[in-house]
Amino acid sequence: MLRTLALSLVLVAGGTVQAAELDLITSAVASGGFKQITSVVVSQHGKLLYEHYFDKEGADGLRNTRSVTKTVTGMLIGIAVERKLVRVDTPVLPYFPELQPLNNADPRKDKITVEDFLTMSSLLECDDDNQISRGNEERMYLVEDWSRFAANLPIRGFPEWQPRPEQSPYGRAWSYCTAGVTLLGPLLEKVTGQSVPDFAAANLFTPIGIDKVKWQYQPKGTAMTGGGLQMRSTDLAKLGQLYLDGGRWGGKQVIPAAWVQRSIQPQAHAREGYDYGYLWWLQSFKVAGRAVQSYGMAGSGGNKVFVLPELDAVVVITTTNFQIRDAHPLSEKLLTNLILPVLMKP
Repeated sequence: MLRTLALSLVLVAGGTVQAAELDLITSAVASGGFKQITSVVVSQHGKLLYEHYFDKEGADGLRNTRSVTKTVTGMLIGIAVERKLVRVDTPVLPYFPELQPLNNADPRKDKITVEDFLTMSSLLECDDDNQISRGNEERMYLVEDWSRFAANLPIRGFPEWQPRPEQSPYGRAWSYCTAGVTLLGPLLEKVTGQSVPDFAAANLFTPIGIDKVKWQYQPKGTAMTGGGLQMRSTDLAKLGQLYLDGGRWGGKQVIPAAWVQRSIQPQAHAREGYDYGYLWWLQSFKVAGRAVQSYGMAGSGGNKVFVLPELDAVVVITTTNFQIRDAHPLSEKLLTNLILPVLMKP
């Protein structure tokens, strides 16, 4: 029997034809066709249609969905912006005088803003997809001071064969940079006067009924805002539902509606088939000749939280496919082959 999940004020378990059709997910995942899927949660119109766990942790298991954390960080920044504690056009490095003098000093570094990190488009030479990049996150994990690591990075170069920011879609040259988002954690602490976990609990998690999470921490003690936050799968669905409902929960505006809309608008072009908002991935899926728009959270191994506004639905897929080739396409295949065709039915 499906367990009830309080995604909104009133939510009942599925018990519909749709729920029965989604049961095909169980056998498909159990057969090994999608490798190490640990959970799938599907809701539509405020109703939980499918919830299944394929690991030993079950419904209360806290799953490390890696860079899904980044999107949560964007939510916290939005709350801080609404309270006028910081602005998106606020330069970040001037908040860290203790890091001076910087390596690779350049006046352009002092102009890198909160929005530059939210959109993965700062001018720092930082690219997690490039193993030889000086800003690659694996290099950061080798040192103690991650804020200093980010601040010391050089300005990236734009050889002739690479478009400069002004030549790029939306005026931003994108590269995936965990170090920049990690620096937003200490920034949040400076502007809020609270630890990241305390600010998150008081202003985001507790208001929507999330009472159990596990943060990872940087060596110097600040919560890691670039990855590693562990949450229940149904709580991840709550975050998706929160955005689907324009930032409102139980009649209360938890995240400003304007921030929600700004976050899920294209701010940079990430990769073929993907635009990028404020730490949200924006992509379209084609199913049965129809394009289905989505905005989502994503983490290593194919961990996904898909928000599907046209279908009024949220899909959570968690995995431990961290060493599996093409893990993200595998999760997207599960979505397009077994979930979207059901949700699209009238």
